[in-house]
Amino acid sequence: MKRSFKSLFSFFSESWAELKKVRWPNRKELTNYTLIVVGTVTFVTIYFWVLDIGISAVIEAII
Repeated sequence: MKRSFKSLFSFFSESWAELKKVRWPNRKELTNYTLIVVGTVTFVTIYFWVLDIGISAVIEAII
């Protein structure tokens, strides 16, 4: 039991040390990354929506 608490404390201590090494993005970088993600998701959504409409039209024509 004593060992498990020691290893748990060690885990959180090492995790905190690693988080201190992380280079966090500033506001401008975060805004740019967010816009890129939103734009990409929007593009992929529209692409698959158009593809779905096209495939549905072809299937309706066949049936």
